[in-house]
Amino acid sequence: MSKKIAVLPGDGIGVEIVAQAVKVLNCLKNEFDLDIEMEEGLVGGAAYDDSGSPLPEATLKLAIESDAILLGAVGGYKWESLDIAVRPEKGLLGLRSELELFANLRPAILYPQLAHASTLKEGVVSGLDIMIVRELTGGIYFGQPRGVRILENNEKQGFNTLIYKESEIERIAHVAFETAMKRNKRLCSVDKANVLECTELWREVLIRISKEYPEVELTHMYVDNAAMQLVRAPKQFDVMVTTNMFGDILSDCAAMLTGSIGMLPSASMDKNQKGMYEPIHGSAPDIAGQDIANPLATILSVAMLLRYSLSNEALALKVESAVESVLNKGLRTVDIYTDGDTKIGTDAMGDAVVAALMA
Repeated sequence: MSKKIAVLPGDGIGVEIVAQAVKVLNCLKNEFDLDIEMEEGLVGGAAYDDSGSPLPEATLKLAIESDAILLGAVGGYKWESLDIAVRPEKGLLGLRSELELFANLRPAILYPQLAHASTLKEGVVSGLDIMIVRELTGGIYFGQPRGVRILENNEKQGFNTLIYKESEIERIAHVAFETAMKRNKRLCSVDKANVLECTELWREVLIRISKEYPEVELTHMYVDNAAMQLVRAPKQFDVMVTTNMFGDILSDCAAMLTGSIGMLPSASMDKNQKGMYEPIHGSAPDIAGQDIANPLATILSVAMLLRYSLSNEALALKVESAVESVLNKGLRTVDIYTDGDTKIGTDAMGDAVVAALMA
């Protein structure tokens, strides 16, 4: 039975990079018998411009009815003055919430061909392979109450609520432990239990769930130390699990260890392996439309889509191998280019991956 993929390019470079990922999917469909159909929808700023909502009902319906969602990026300077309730990012948060995509898997892998592109010494990052498991639908990004209020002295006060239920922590803990079981059986839980009661509960639940996974070595680290350790000695980590906000920050930090944020994919999963797949970078409006954005993170997100939502490991590996082949040939977008490489644009990089698939 054909699988349906919702394609949501979004804003900025999202349109360009998703176009390259769609090339790859069409190649897999036409040449490798991948039984899929794709349908495009609007989300983010583009959706707001069209309908006044960053997540139109038609797009949400499409996402709900699809087996997987391929997303580009949302947001940009153009919409920063909008009320927070209708900013492009609300479209992304709405998809995560409405589809209950509570588990975000963010691999940080350093391809050996790009070891020189990292800002850290090669000896520190060579061989890096971390999986960050981020809770995605709870925490301070969704907690209520929130807002800006006027105090008695007419001073404004902003407030947000960090909140987690045991059940929310339990389900992300199980994802993290299951992920660790498939890797090197080491899991580091990142919190701030010394000052935040919410993450004190987080640690308590992780310890309790760990008894169901006796083969996994569970350690704990405060988030400030974890940020430092990612820069000091990143290869000490295998799987990391943390809250929504901490995961947002740490995964971007880990991204730069690999040489470019343009290389890293992500998967946001529900309990049934339905997922939304996207690069972890933003919409980069300053380079949109210039044919210089790196589409490889989005193409690698296609590999994750194939692996997790379509259960097609063979084609996932084929896409990943095609990306490695392109890198072996020295083809680079500007963000990963160094002297001696061949600099190419967004569109040409997509074509190169398709050619590698066909080789």
